[in-house]
Amino acid sequence: MPERIPNAQTIFDGLNFEEKKQLYERAAEFFSDNKRELFDRLAPLRSRHIAVVLENIYQSHNASAVLRSCDCFGVQDVHVVEDRNPFNPAGDVAVGSSKWVDYYKHADIEAAYAHLRSKGYRIVATLPHERDTMITELPIDQRTALVFGTELTGLSDKAIEKADAYVKIPMYGFTESFNISVCAALSLFYLTEKMRASNIAWKLTEEEQITLKLHWATQVIRDGEKVIKTLISR
Repeated sequence: MPERIPNAQTIFDGLNFEEKKQLYERAAEFFSDNKRELFDRLAPLRSRHIAVVLENIYQSHNASAVLRSCDCFGVQDVHVVEDRNPFNPAGDVAVGSSKWVDYYKHADIEAAYAHLRSKGYRIVATLPHERDTMITELPIDQRTALVFGTELTGLSDKAIEKADAYVKIPMYGFTESFNISVCAALSLFYLTEKMRASNIAWKLTEEEQITLKLHWATQVIRDGEKVIKTLISR
């Protein structure tokens, strides 16, 4: 999806659940039945229980690969800190995933952490640390935000210091670390599988699902936001 502003109003926020359902029925007339079937099948599989934070990722193919992994594993929210490096997903790597994943930009790591904590997230930095936990042992009973750092220097001191916990992936070779996109994919694969096999209430509510489908609709309808606003005003 286009860049989202944390806590900002959207065109759907003034509508109640029934109004959103009726709006979606009208909007669905503007895109294919195949897309509707996809939206209806995938929305119940999306989750905000696990989120991703990217701090100053400067290689566009890595940023894009992480977005693609989030989409593939059903992780809906990505939070981007770009106080040094701009976030520029590369379309050929993302393969359209930026249409389906919400990504929020934050001025600095403190702002990102404050926003996530206000939403009930536990902040987990991904790096070896004296208080770290193996990814296979990380508890996810609470909402969890995984933080990944820049390619060369990793996470900033502030990102490390202000995290709630630390996690690492086991490695048995000569190389000291995984590429960030590989690290994100491995982490998300394990944690989302663990989440889906648990009794955690990880799914979006029905209203969150219909709101998400409305956002997706704006991506597939030509001049989607304009069309949706016209439908709302009728």
